Amino acid sequence: MYYDADADLGRLRGKKVAVLGYGSQGHAHALNLKDSGVDVVVGLYPGSASKAKAEAQGLTVLSNAEAVRAADVIMLTIPDQVQRQVYLEDIAPNLREGQTLMFAHGFNIHFNQILPPPFVDVSMVAPKAPGTRVREVFVEGSGVPCLVAVFQDASGQAHANALAYAKGIGGTRAGVLETTFLEETETDLFGEQVILCGGVSALIKAAFQTLVDAGYQPESAYFETLHELKLIVDLMYQGGLTHMRQVVSDTAEYGDYVTGPRVIDDHVKATLKQVLTEIQDGEFAKRWIQENQAGRPAFLAMRRHEQAEPIEQVGKDLRSMMSWLNAR
Repeated sequence: MYYDADADLGRLRGKKVAVLGYGSQGHAHALNLKDSGVDVVVGLYPGSASKAKAEAQGLTVLSNAEAVRAADVIMLTIPDQVQRQVYLEDIAPNLREGQTLMFAHGFNIHFNQILPPPFVDVSMVAPKAPGTRVREVFVEGSGVPCLVAVFQDASGQAHANALAYAKGIGGTRAGVLETTFLEETETDLFGEQVILCGGVSALIKAAFQTLVDAGYQPESAYFETLHELKLIVDLMYQGGLTHMRQVVSDTAEYGDYVTGPRVIDDHVKATLKQVLTEIQDGEFAKRWIQENQAGRPAFLAMRRHEQAEPIEQVGKDLRSMMSWLNAR
């Protein structure tokens, strides 16, 4: 783990950093670097709706190609599915010796969608939080943990320079963990699919439908299976599983011990291993790349289907009466 004392922000002094993209991660990286005294420009595609927002927040906006030509360090925060095209059209033709190409997620490097030339450094600084949180805690004087990795070290200084970047966005305030592009990519995809997004979503929907099918009110089912989840996750976030179990009732804790393993049984564990295998051997990446190349028909159909799920309508109606949510 690396902290503030292990990183030298002075390594970015006299250098220009281009952050490509101004979405969740991009805006946080650019603004945090700017507040850290780093010379930052934002790269966007022509007509981007984010241009006015970035300029209003005091940032210089260039086209992606112009930003690459102007920069010493280029950080890609644009979505995985468009990185290859942007790289081929705007980045690769404008790269020069001595530059650093950085990523906030390793997908396109690990799965060979982007093949950098040998004369640039290739590194990664990946915050372990959404960009809104990266910005929020930086402004408060803290930071979120980050991962750091070096894929290609043409200069011999790639690691130290990556740590300087991590310090610029606040990562070394919380701690920066050494990793590899392989480990970051495969664990990130696994976590998203089996817990953070896929697993949790599927479990919530199945539990909600089980209660509704048994005759309970959809509103009661929503509160029990979705709404209260945040309370439990917050407790885990603060102090792990032990802290959560200390705060909930003994009845809930006992149910945790005796029922949790019945829900996540050997069949589920076998499925988790299969999911990990499909990530490791590139099968998932292949399917996702092909889906995007085909215009995303299955993905968009699944999105429409999920948005029409009964739990979503029930939740929408209930949340409309929660003024503390509407005020955010």
